[in-house]
Amino acid sequence: MRRLFSTFARGSPGVGLLVMRLVAGTGLVIHGVLRLSTGPSIESGILAVLAIGGGILLLIGLWTPLAGALVAVLGVWCAIFQPRDPWADILLGTLGVALMLLGPGAWSVDARLYGWKRINVRDRKRQPCDCNIPR
Repeated sequence: MRRLFSTFARGSPGVGLLVMRLVAGTGLVIHGVLRLSTGPSIESGILAVLAIGGGILLLIGLWTPLAGALVAVLGVWCAIFQPRDPWADILLGTLGVALMLLGPGAWSVDARLYGWKRINVRDRKRQPCDCNIPR
Protein backbone atom coordinates (compact mmCIF):
# COMPACT_ATOMS: atom_id res chain seq x y z
CA MET A 1 0.00 0.00 0.00
CA ARG A 2 2.93 2.34 0.64
CA ARG A 3 3.68 2.45 -3.09
CA LEU A 4 0.39 4.30 -3.69
CA PHE A 5 1.56 7.31 -1.68
CA SER A 6 4.41 9.55 -2.74
CA THR A 7 4.83 11.19 0.67
CA PHE A 8 2.93 12.06 3.78
CA ALA A 9 3.84 15.73 3.72
CA ARG A 10 4.03 17.68 6.96
CA GLY A 11 4.22 21.41 7.58
CA SER A 12 2.74 23.84 5.09
CA PRO A 13 2.57 21.28 2.22
CA GLY A 14 0.61 18.98 4.54
CA VAL A 15 -1.75 21.82 5.45
CA GLY A 16 -2.24 22.51 1.73
CA LEU A 17 -3.15 18.88 1.09
CA LEU A 18 -5.52 18.91 4.06
CA VAL A 19 -7.27 22.03 2.73
CA MET A 20 -7.54 20.47 -0.74
CA ARG A 21 -9.04 17.30 0.72
CA LEU A 22 -11.51 19.24 2.88
CA VAL A 23 -12.67 21.50 0.04
CA ALA A 24 -13.06 18.69 -2.48
CA GLY A 25 -14.68 16.31 0.02
CA THR A 26 -17.12 18.89 1.33
CA GLY A 27 -18.08 19.96 -2.19
CA LEU A 28 -18.70 16.38 -3.26
CA VAL A 29 -20.79 15.50 -0.20
CA ILE A 30 -22.92 18.64 -0.51
CA HIS A 31 -23.35 18.13 -4.26
CA GLY A 32 -24.33 14.49 -3.78
CA VAL A 33 -26.82 15.21 -0.99
CA LEU A 34 -28.45 18.01 -2.98
CA ARG A 35 -28.70 15.79 -6.01
CA LEU A 36 -30.27 12.96 -3.98
CA SER A 37 -32.80 15.31 -2.38
CA THR A 38 -34.25 16.33 -5.77
CA GLY A 39 -35.56 12.85 -6.58
CA PRO A 40 -32.98 11.87 -9.17
CA SER A 41 -33.05 9.35 -11.96
CA ILE A 42 -31.16 6.08 -11.58
CA GLU A 43 -28.00 7.37 -13.29
CA SER A 44 -28.03 10.61 -11.34
CA GLY A 45 -28.64 8.74 -8.08
CA ILE A 46 -25.69 6.41 -8.68
CA LEU A 47 -23.44 9.38 -9.46
CA ALA A 48 -24.66 11.14 -6.29
CA VAL A 49 -23.94 8.11 -4.10
CA LEU A 50 -20.46 7.74 -5.64
CA ALA A 51 -19.84 11.46 -5.07
CA ILE A 52 -20.87 11.19 -1.42
CA GLY A 53 -18.67 8.11 -0.93
CA GLY A 54 -15.67 9.72 -2.61
CA GLY A 55 -16.23 12.93 -0.65
CA ILE A 56 -16.30 11.10 2.68
CA LEU A 57 -13.12 9.19 1.80
CA LEU A 58 -11.39 12.47 0.92
CA LEU A 59 -12.64 14.20 4.07
CA ILE A 60 -11.12 11.59 6.36
CA GLY A 61 -8.14 10.90 4.12
CA LEU A 62 -8.74 7.17 3.65
CA TRP A 63 -7.62 5.49 0.41
CA THR A 64 -6.87 8.92 -1.00
CA PRO A 65 -5.34 7.85 -4.34
CA LEU A 66 -8.36 5.66 -5.11
CA ALA A 67 -10.81 8.33 -3.94
CA GLY A 68 -8.95 10.94 -6.01
CA ALA A 69 -9.21 8.73 -9.09
CA LEU A 70 -12.94 8.26 -8.44
CA VAL A 71 -13.41 12.02 -8.10
CA ALA A 72 -11.46 12.63 -11.31
CA VAL A 73 -13.61 10.15 -13.24
CA LEU A 74 -16.81 11.62 -11.76
CA GLY A 75 -15.66 15.14 -12.66
CA VAL A 76 -14.94 14.21 -16.27
CA TRP A 77 -18.18 12.21 -16.56
CA CYS A 78 -20.31 15.04 -15.17
CA ALA A 79 -18.52 17.69 -17.27
CA ILE A 80 -19.23 15.74 -20.46
CA PHE A 81 -22.64 14.20 -19.86
CA GLN A 82 -24.46 16.55 -17.45
CA PRO A 83 -26.27 19.53 -18.99
CA ARG A 84 -25.03 22.33 -16.74
CA ASP A 85 -21.95 24.49 -16.21
CA PRO A 86 -18.98 22.10 -16.60
CA TRP A 87 -16.36 24.28 -14.89
CA ALA A 88 -17.21 23.19 -11.34
CA ASP A 89 -16.94 19.55 -12.41
CA ILE A 90 -13.63 20.23 -14.16
CA LEU A 91 -12.33 21.91 -11.00
CA LEU A 92 -13.37 18.95 -8.80
CA GLY A 93 -11.85 16.52 -11.30
CA THR A 94 -8.59 18.48 -11.25
CA LEU A 95 -8.53 18.42 -7.44
CA GLY A 96 -9.12 14.66 -7.60
CA VAL A 97 -6.17 14.15 -9.95
CA ALA A 98 -3.93 16.34 -7.78
CA LEU A 99 -4.84 14.42 -4.61
CA MET A 100 -4.42 11.11 -6.40
CA LEU A 101 -0.87 12.05 -7.45
CA LEU A 102 0.25 13.92 -4.31
CA GLY A 103 -1.22 11.71 -1.61
CA PRO A 104 -3.20 12.54 1.51
CA GLY A 105 -0.69 14.44 3.64
CA ALA A 106 0.30 13.84 7.24
CA TRP A 107 -3.12 14.60 8.75
CA SER A 108 -5.11 11.68 7.36
CA VAL A 109 -6.19 8.17 8.19
CA ASP A 110 -3.86 6.93 5.44
CA ALA A 111 -0.88 8.47 7.21
CA ARG A 112 -1.86 6.73 10.45
CA LEU A 113 -2.40 3.37 8.78
CA TYR A 114 0.31 3.32 6.12
CA GLY A 115 2.71 6.15 7.03
CA TRP A 116 6.28 5.87 8.14
CA LYS A 117 6.51 4.31 11.57
CA ARG A 118 8.95 5.40 14.25
CA ILE A 119 10.40 2.69 16.44
CA ASN A 120 11.91 3.79 19.73
CA VAL A 121 14.61 1.47 21.02
CA ARG A 122 15.47 1.71 24.67
CA ASP A 123 19.12 2.16 25.51
CA ARG A 124 20.10 -0.84 27.62
CA LYS A 125 23.32 -1.08 29.51
CA ARG A 126 25.57 -3.76 28.16
CA GLN A 127 25.68 -6.80 30.30
CA PRO A 128 29.11 -8.34 30.85
CA CYS A 129 29.42 -11.49 28.85
CA ASP A 130 30.36 -14.77 30.45
CA CYS A 131 32.76 -15.73 27.70
CA ASN A 132 36.50 -16.22 28.17
CA ILE A 133 37.62 -13.34 25.97
CA PRO A 134 40.44 -11.28 27.46
CA ARG A 135 39.67 -7.64 27.95
